[in-house]
Amino acid sequence: MYNGAQISDINGPPTGKWTTGLFGCCEEPGNCCFTFCCPRFTFGRNVEIIDQGRTSATQARLIFCLLGCAGLQSVYSYRFRSGLRTLFNLPEEPCIDFCVHYCCTICAICQEYRELKNRGLDPSKGWKANEGKMKTIQVPPQVAMGMTR
Repeated sequence: MYNGAQISDINGPPTGKWTTGLFGCCEEPGNCCFTFCCPRFTFGRNVEIIDQGRTSATQARLIFCLLGCAGLQSVYSYRFRSGLRTLFNLPEEPCIDFCVHYCCTICAICQEYRELKNRGLDPSKGWKANEGKMKTIQVPPQVAMGMTR
């Protein structure tokens, strides 16, 4: 699962703002149709990039499908939206990540795919093909727990 690493210095739009809206599916209709029919595939591709290769697309698809049988895929998928937001310092909008994935799973997955593409990454090619595009990876330092009473 995503560990909180931050990616900076990637060719593309500046951090801090989504490049497309949640309902901007018409901006990439091919991906929208594909994701509508097979959301697990687009989700798996996104996860492999967001999680920087630690979770394979196949693993993510399998977990997404298994949880989807019980209607619980949002419990898993929203975490990677949070990871993407952390990577690019994006705002949590239009509401919290879990609600976005619970209410609009397909739209959320499509938006995340477009965000990666608009920032110069290609989820369809997998982590290895995109790894070189990520010039600097900054992992936040571990913070020691403060004193307690």
